[in-house]
Amino acid sequence: MLRIGYDARQLYNNFTGPGNYSRTLLSNLAEYYPDNAYFLYTPRLTRNEETQFFLNSALYNTHMPRRKGFPLLWQNFGIKRDLKRQRIQLFHGLNQSLPFGLSKTGIKSVVTVHDLIFKRFPKQYTFSRRLALDFRLKYACREADHIVAISENTRQDLLHFYEVPPEKVSVIYQSCHERYMQERSNKTLEAVRQRYQLPKEYILSVGAIIPRKNLSGVIKALSIMPASERIPLVVVGRGARHKQQILRLAKQLQISDHIHFADVRFNDLPAVYQSASLFVYPSLYEGFGIPILEALFSKVPVLTSDTASLPEAGGPGAHLTDPTQPEAIAEGIRKVLTDTEYQTRLIHDGFEHAQQFLGEPLSEKMIDLYEELIGEEYLTPEQIT
Repeated sequence: MLRIGYDARQLYNNFTGPGNYSRTLLSNLAEYYPDNAYFLYTPRLTRNEETQFFLNSALYNTHMPRRKGFPLLWQNFGIKRDLKRQRIQLFHGLNQSLPFGLSKTGIKSVVTVHDLIFKRFPKQYTFSRRLALDFRLKYACREADHIVAISENTRQDLLHFYEVPPEKVSVIYQSCHERYMQERSNKTLEAVRQRYQLPKEYILSVGAIIPRKNLSGVIKALSIMPASERIPLVVVGRGARHKQQILRLAKQLQISDHIHFADVRFNDLPAVYQSASLFVYPSLYEGFGIPILEALFSKVPVLTSDTASLPEAGGPGAHLTDPTQPEAIAEGIRKVLTDTEYQTRLIHDGFEHAQQFLGEPLSEKMIDLYEELIGEEYLTPEQIT
């Protein structure tokens, strides 16, 4: 039995990329390796349909500071006392950081690095935010016993910006929630479509509504397409400030009636994917791009960017395009929607490509890494009691 601790701040409080990564990883580890003890550490938590599973399951031990106030001090310093008291053998920082001084406790450590967006797109961050992110990641890379990169692109960024020894960084891809791997009935698809008043045919975009996701590129692409080839765009995501800019752009280009924003519940999202004619994700940069994987498992053709990690995520089942060229995006949309043979091939190849991201083999890789780092220090049930 292994006793493994996790930084669960994102798991309990973030409902986009890092949070999805944390929840999927922990649910898969407990599913395929239930004999281990999984300890989740967070200074606060949000209770909703995504986190309730971890709070209710006997497979997880959730721990918060015993004293209220100063959560950052506990997360970065005080947590070490709890880790030692609970006999944690390895601590996994799930979002690019580790507690300070952890290496002095004798507890092994792993840190997951998602992306270096603050290095590639520094103007999207304030100066103080860039300094904080850089300091936190540089420290984690130096102190961790091993680093997990969620894509080869992220690994190469780490080697470039931080000169980390190559042997210290492994690529272990992430999976997606198994709900996206379950085919929904036609009755369910229609019920969900009616619930959110979705059009019968639509292009789908899922992700935070921020400039880097390049939703504006899709809007511009739709505006230059012939009206006869244009179908509505359904957008699922949050980001109030940039959403207003998108709405103004759509109005300026006179295609407002083709844009539909939907606030979709987590459990309904697979049906929204499976009803789409095309999934578009022409982001300017991603550490991985988990919505692409969700679309591939949903057997929906994918259009994404030819940059960063996105070709890794999409593989042969994605139409790759230059995200900076609306004309290229428009041509890609037109080809996928009008070329039935090409569309069928993308769906088939995409679904086959997605099989390497199933939870069981990825969980095995992570457990193998833990066991290699911990070595022979296994605990029997008698030792624990």
